[in-house]
Amino acid sequence: MTWETVAGIAAGLLLAYAVLLILLWWYARRHPETVTMKDALRLLPDLLRLIRRLAADRKLAVGVRVRLVLLLAYLLSPIDLVPDFIPVIGYADDAVIVALVLRSVLKRAGPEALERHWPGSRPGLDVILKAAAPVRRRP
Repeated sequence: MTWETVAGIAAGLLLAYAVLLILLWWYARRHPETVTMKDALRLLPDLLRLIRRLAADRKLAVGVRVRLVLLLAYLLSPIDLVPDFIPVIGYADDAVIVALVLRSVLKRAGPEALERHWPGSRPGLDVILKAAAPVRRRP
């Protein structure tokens, strides 16, 4: 490989990474009502227990459980799409990925599965359901 090819690949990866950062920043700015950082930190232990319990539930489809196991692996991994030391968007990638996976779980398993396995309070579950709810388009 020539240095031009390597430079082109590196530039393409940096551009894709920059676009991802901009999209995460944009999502966090457009949806501040979803979950604040303070709420997310309070809910984190219950959320991790929920994901673990859902992943172990044999009543759920295998595809749903695989997604949950992959989500746990991503959350426990020290490697992130966006490093956590970057203000605001450092944790936004984790929040967006959790919301997307829980949204797919809600579609496949229904809210009953989340309610059945939720270890925390009802207001905490309401925040999780709100964060994972499909985005409604304005007419």
